[in-house]
Amino acid sequence: MKTAAHADKAVEDFSTAPVNQGLIAEDKLRLLRDMVRIRRFEQEALNQYLNNKGAMGGFIHLYIGQESIAVGTCSLLGDHDHVITAYRCHGHALAVGMSMNECMAELFGRATGCSKGKGGSMHFFAPDKNYWGGHGIVGGQTPLGLGLAYGIKYKGLKGAALCFLGDGAVNQGAFLESLNMASLFELPVIYVIENNHYSMGTSLARSSVIKSCLAERGEAFCIDWAQGNGEDAYEVRAVTQAAIERAHNESRPTILEFETYRHYGHSVADANHKGGYRTADEIEKYKRDHDPIHTFKRRLIGEGLLTDEQFEALSEAARDEAKTSVAFAEESPVPSDAAVFEDVYFEVDRQTESGRTGKHFFND
Repeated sequence: MKTAAHADKAVEDFSTAPVNQGLIAEDKLRLLRDMVRIRRFEQEALNQYLNNKGAMGGFIHLYIGQESIAVGTCSLLGDHDHVITAYRCHGHALAVGMSMNECMAELFGRATGCSKGKGGSMHFFAPDKNYWGGHGIVGGQTPLGLGLAYGIKYKGLKGAALCFLGDGAVNQGAFLESLNMASLFELPVIYVIENNHYSMGTSLARSSVIKSCLAERGEAFCIDWAQGNGEDAYEVRAVTQAAIERAHNESRPTILEFETYRHYGHSVADANHKGGYRTADEIEKYKRDHDPIHTFKRRLIGEGLLTDEQFEALSEAARDEAKTSVAFAEESPVPSDAAVFEDVYFEVDRQTESGRTGKHFFND
C-alpha cells in the first residue's frame, strides 16, 4: 500500500511545491493575515473571558500556536469541500471566512452569534460556508465527517470532507470505526490530526502506543497517510493538496498528521498551564522557535514581500478588528425566551406539511 512519510524539512523547500508556486504576493500576505487574525481574536477572547466576568459562559479552547494548519488547509477548499472540527474550532471558523463579529457574539451568547447564541465556544457553525462545527464530544465529529464525505459521493460531486481532530481523539472507537467505513466505501474524507502533543493534560507518549506516528494507523485500514510540519504554512498546503486531489479524483480517504503546539492550556480551566503537565521552558521554546506566525513572517520577509513595519500594521489592524467584535457582541441582544423552541427541527422551523403534522419521522 502506498504511504507518504514526512519529508526531511532540512532539505525540502515546500514553497516550490506546485500548489504554492502559483501563489502571488497578495495570496501569501493573505495567508499571514488570516493567521494573525486568528491569533488576535483568540487573545481578545481570552482577555474577555478572564477580565470581563460574566460575559462568556462555559469554557473556551484557544487555537493559539496552531494557526497555520487551519489557514493552510482551508485556503485550498473549493465549492464542494466541507469542514468539520472539534471543540477548538475558532481558528477553523475564521479560516473558512466567518466574521469576527459573529464569532465573538457567539462567545457572548448573543442572538447575532453564528449559532444564535445557543452554541457557545465549542459550536461555531456556518452552513453557507460548508462549515459544520464545532463539536464538544471528543472524536464525535469523526463519524459526522464520514457522513459529509458519504453525501459528497452520493451526490456525485467532486469534493472532500476535511475532518479535524486532535491527538487525544485518535484512540476513540468512533474514529476507528469511521476509518474502516471510509476505506470500505471509498469515501473522500480527509482526517486531519492536529498533534499538539497533549490530550488535555496527558502527553502523547502516555496516551498512545506510537510506532512512528499517529497517521500511520491508516495502514490497518488500507488508507493513505502523510505527515507534515504544522508550523510551515507552505508544507501544510502541499501535504493537504495531495490528499484533496486523491479525494476529488479517486474518492479515497487520507489521514494527515501535522505536528503543532498550543501555547496555552487545553482550555481556560488550565490557562496558566505552567508548572503542571508542561514545563515553562518547553512552552517558551515552542513560542520562541516554532511559532507559525513568526515562521511565516520570516519567510515572507526573506522573499522580499514583507517588512517589519508592514507586519506591525497588519497585526494592529487585526487587533482593532478583534476589539471591534467585542463592542459588536456587547451591543447585541440576547436570544429571546421563545428562541429555545427554534432551530430544533428543520421541518418544524419552516412549517412544512411534515413539520406541521409530525409525520416526517415515520412515514409509511
